[in-house]
Amino acid sequence: MSATPLRLLVVDDHPLFRRGLTALLATQARLQVVGEAGDAGEALRRAAELQPDVILLDHHLPGVSGVDVLEGLRQAAPQARVLMLTVSEDADTLTRALQRGAHGYLLKTVDSDGLVAAIERASQGESTISPEMTYKLVNAFQALGTTPTTDAPSPVADPLAQLSPREREILQQITAGASNKEIARQLEIAETTVKIHVQHILRKLNLSSRVQAAVLLATRQPSG
Repeated sequence: MSATPLRLLVVDDHPLFRRGLTALLATQARLQVVGEAGDAGEALRRAAELQPDVILLDHHLPGVSGVDVLEGLRQAAPQARVLMLTVSEDADTLTRALQRGAHGYLLKTVDSDGLVAAIERASQGESTISPEMTYKLVNAFQALGTTPTTDAPSPVADPLAQLSPREREILQQITAGASNKEIARQLEIAETTVKIHVQHILRKLNLSSRVQAAVLLATRQPSG
């Protein structure tokens, strides 16, 4: 693992929360908060100036929603991964955030270990959603009677039939919101092995993220 810390930009309109979060993240040698912003304009300027690795973005900002700032942030810092960190449990906000390029959606009730893990996973291109919101995302897709779209639909009637028993087991854990480390501990296998299985799962299902895989499994299971 590189010794270079991940560079973070924290965007939140509450100074006390922002400072507390910055102080918390400062205790992690792997992370470095390089900037803060309290509104959308400042966030866009700081993102363009600092080019952070990960942006922690609140949804409730003065005069505009965080979701509406997402596209601007991605243009200002194309390499940055954006993690929503908010109190909003609205399913529509969640789906719009993912559609506009967010790499994760965390509630502010997340514990410090979960937040740090989500930041590191985002930096590696993995998506993270708070377990409470994963179920809301699943319900939203079920209400629409659809599953996440992909660039090329699978020609297999039941795409899950392509998965091995171990891959199905890991997919169940992903749907429950478990991280690679938690899955490795639960199944008593190496974390690198879990990562390889996840890559195989996404490739076989023609999906681009863990979130899509979780929704696909949930919409294939009977409700109740």
